[in-house]
Amino acid sequence: MTRALELHDLIVAGIALVAGLLAGLLLRTVLRWLGVRAGQTRWGGDDVIVDALRTLVPWAAVAAGAAVAATALPLTARTGRTVNMTLTAFVIVAATLTAARVITGLVRAVAQSRAAVAGSATIFVNITRVVVLAMGFLVVLQTLGISIAPLLTALGVGGLAVALALQDTLANLFAGVHILASKTVQPGDYIRLSSGEEGYVVDINWRNTVVRQLSNNLVIIPNTQLSGTNMTNFSRPEQEMTLTVQVGVGYDSDLEHVERVTVAVVEEVMKGVEGAMPEHEPAVRFHTFGDSRISFTVILGVGEFSDQYRIKHEFIKRLHQRFRTEGIRIPSPVRTVAIAPGSQPLVIPHQREASISPVTPAPEVH
Repeated sequence: MTRALELHDLIVAGIALVAGLLAGLLLRTVLRWLGVRAGQTRWGGDDVIVDALRTLVPWAAVAAGAAVAATALPLTARTGRTVNMTLTAFVIVAATLTAARVITGLVRAVAQSRAAVAGSATIFVNITRVVVLAMGFLVVLQTLGISIAPLLTALGVGGLAVALALQDTLANLFAGVHILASKTVQPGDYIRLSSGEEGYVVDINWRNTVVRQLSNNLVIIPNTQLSGTNMTNFSRPEQEMTLTVQVGVGYDSDLEHVERVTVAVVEEVMKGVEGAMPEHEPAVRFHTFGDSRISFTVILGVGEFSDQYRIKHEFIKRLHQRFRTEGIRIPSPVRTVAIAPGSQPLVIPHQREASISPVTPAPEVH
């Protein structure tokens, strides 16, 4: 010490420490109030910033009080430098953690707003967090007087060995980055792979893609497999899609009447069922003379892939009821069966009612 420690020094240092603690508590209360206000806004970025500042600002106030208390004490030059470096490193660590939370939160908010879904592309969030923490770690080492040049050199040399050991992991990482950067798949899209897996993309992280099936099961797909397979994205370029339903009527039906009735049912479904497209123009196309019916296709508008099941369900119910009311017959397949003694049944396609008649054997020739 340069001089003897006096009671006055302890009182000033104690007041500085208490002032720092009180300032930290007061600032935390103020930031909590700001957090409530930020939660009432539409933008999610202010929530992230306020939540992160609730961690940094109180600790910074405590560190400032400790720094003032250290200056009030008669410390030696070496001890003073050590205390200052320690407090500075503490503030840098707190600032680094806060910056990581703020930046990753903003990245997550941007990913959610662009994907327009609840899920998030955590691959970008994880990469951002690692980069920010690594930079903060290097700054702390430099502040403590530790040279980072040898460390950077060792990382450069050891990077080759790490890259060789983590080939699969790095391949999945870059495949995930490529998938998101090319915008072929985004969280919230409904996809179907050539191997049969299908569902909503929940998340794309540093190693795999998580797909939630309609049965609420999760399918984990490596990013390299996703980027290297044939895939149908039902949400690109837009979520709206068309649904086709095959229908058949009897040959005795008035096709003009059938078309008018079917169009009316389509318009009713499009306007009354959730997930349908009210502005969709009904389309009915006759296409086949079948064995017992005239077949046609009905084209419906669907707002999103999973809505098709509900819309098809309601359309078939209402169309069947309307056909019964209008007297339009939907024939079932009919077959005429002829049975010869001692032989297998012979099935002959026919449009009339089914009948079973024994075949009379031919008379013998003498």
